[in-house]
Amino acid sequence: MTLRNSSRPPVFCPGCSHERITQALDTALGQMGLKGNEIAIVSDIGCSGLFDTFFHTHAMHGLHGRALTYAAGLKMAAPDLHVIVTMGDGGLGIGGAHLLSACRRNLDLSLLILNNFNFGMTGGQFSATTPRDARLSSSFLNHLEQPFDVCKVAAAAGAPFVMRCSGYDKNLPDMITKALSYKGFSLLDIWGLCTGRYTQKNPLTPKMIEAQIAALPAFTGEIAENARQEYADQYRQIIADAKKVPDPPAIGKAFVPPETGKQEVIILGSAGQRIITAGEILCLAAMGGGMRVSQKNDYPITVLRGHSVSEVILSPDPIHYTGIEKPSLILALAQEGIERAGKMFSRTDEHCLIIQAADTQIPECRGKILRVDFQKLKIKNQDRALAALGILAAAKRGISAEMLEAAVQFRFKSHVQTKALETVKQASAFFSE
Repeated sequence: MTLRNSSRPPVFCPGCSHERITQALDTALGQMGLKGNEIAIVSDIGCSGLFDTFFHTHAMHGLHGRALTYAAGLKMAAPDLHVIVTMGDGGLGIGGAHLLSACRRNLDLSLLILNNFNFGMTGGQFSATTPRDARLSSSFLNHLEQPFDVCKVAAAAGAPFVMRCSGYDKNLPDMITKALSYKGFSLLDIWGLCTGRYTQKNPLTPKMIEAQIAALPAFTGEIAENARQEYADQYRQIIADAKKVPDPPAIGKAFVPPETGKQEVIILGSAGQRIITAGEILCLAAMGGGMRVSQKNDYPITVLRGHSVSEVILSPDPIHYTGIEKPSLILALAQEGIERAGKMFSRTDEHCLIIQAADTQIPECRGKILRVDFQKLKIKNQDRALAALGILAAAKRGISAEMLEAAVQFRFKSHVQTKALETVKQASAFFSE
């Protein structure tokens, strides 16, 4: 039985070992009695990337060095598939981190590394496995780097099945069969000739490859100390025994918002003022009124210092663009946030309400300004944003007091909820005055 694609025979340089490996893989698949719909071949870039076209199987051809990531997804989604990855030494180097993850993870994949010591397809540059004394088109660069011993690295990273062999070994089909039959991650480092590039300047023969492999530590299959349960089997076992995560609570429409049009809200503050949390509560309140919402935040990577900005859109219609074009509400609570997004003030008109902390300075604008002395109201710095929402609700701009109270009750529990509601009530009283 063969799974070879007769309409797409292998076309490699004369003497290239890839053609022998293609034949050996086909023989191995026949020995295992596998059908094409039971196999997925995931290929990399380069000459090894042609393998998926040579067989009547499922196939996926992706970015250079990323084949193992696609293969992992396929295997997790379709565990009954035999997933085979073909990769050259070029893709091995580019996707080295993915190789380490595959070795550590032990997902049931079979990786065939077609190792011919150079980037053959792109001109014969040095790769991660190029010997230091080799002569290549990339000049002296390989003399500066230690070549990568695939098998040593894979074993050290936890691969349970590692084999180093020659692409000219007469037992190669059996070796591939052994690897494909292994329950877990299996890796074959298959050495071969790149007659189109590498051997033009570097004498190498099948006998020399055999001698070089014999001089290295032997890797012939299963590594006992790395043997363990296959990743997907263990994953599904844990999931089956785990407590089911409840569905997130839903927020249904329970209120009529005081304003039914689109509102573009900017909360400008600093780290520690809980600006992002206030933006979230504003969104929850609006959702309680049946509005669609979006929230976009801006803050530096540092913590407890710097600006904190939250841009929130409330709309009765779908929101297709989350940028603020013409703010209708601005909460200016700290100078850092004002300086970060000061240009927003120039976009205001007379319909925009600006709640400004008394200890801040804002650019000239056309909006209606409501100055609030939070210190005089004895509202702590970290509560300014929530208090500003209370003033906003009391003014019936965007949300109502009932909508805000429901959002606070949804977001907080126990004593935190009680304190938050007290802050909102305290701020609301200011507007009533």
